[in-house]
Amino acid sequence: MINNLDWNMVRGDFVSAEPFDHLIIDNFWLPEVAEQLVTEFPAYDSNQWTFYHNVLEDKKTCNQWDRFPKTTYAAFDYLMGNSFLNVMRVATGIMDLHGDMGLHGGGWHAHSKGGKNNIHLDYDIHPKLGKQRKLNIIIYMTPDWDNAYGGGLELWSHNAETNQPKECIKLVENKFNRAIIFDTTQNSWHGLPEELTCPEGVVRRSMAAYYLTTPLATATDRKKALFAPYGDQANDPEVLETIRKRANMDQAAQVYRK
Repeated sequence: MINNLDWNMVRGDFVSAEPFDHLIIDNFWLPEVAEQLVTEFPAYDSNQWTFYHNVLEDKKTCNQWDRFPKTTYAAFDYLMGNSFLNVMRVATGIMDLHGDMGLHGGGWHAHSKGGKNNIHLDYDIHPKLGKQRKLNIIIYMTPDWDNAYGGGLELWSHNAETNQPKECIKLVENKFNRAIIFDTTQNSWHGLPEELTCPEGVVRRSMAAYYLTTPLATATDRKKALFAPYGDQANDPEVLETIRKRANMDQAAQVYRK
């Protein structure tokens, strides 16, 4: 399903990348697979989506396997299977790696005009499996996207004194069929903090899957994403309260889902 690549050759790129270990792979899916996957995304106004809408995030997601059409189902099955797990082990050097078959937080993602996702750290410990989230793969699935609209994934450095993101080190532009794989255990601040300026009806689409490991000694007990305020949000009490609730297992659903 994916293009041939000597994954042994990219391990050095992975471990030397800044601000945290990551790889960028263009032309990830075979062309015919990528083209079919695009056609299978539901319309943005479909009731298949879960809507995350608050001062920190504006996006839609779907991770329910029974809603995936044939090629999408096969693609996620491939990403979770032993063949691709072995690819990831070779590319990253991480041997203790397991796919999250439940796609917790993964699946289809979509952002329309005004869409965003503040800079954040992903959950550290899977709330149902107790394993640590170790790797993300995100695959951009919007043909002919104009980068003037925004929509590139920002990778930020870490401020150890404040435990907050420090500065954007890299922008991974939203190029069709581009995959980014990154380690989520290295204070891996990332997101889409600027609202998309695309016209109405134009949608930024992506696929996401996550990989788990036995918790490292450095693991935290974080079971929800930890967001950071962006720009003039820094001293806004509403934003800070939303961040607090969004990171709390018992209160997150009050602020993020529709």
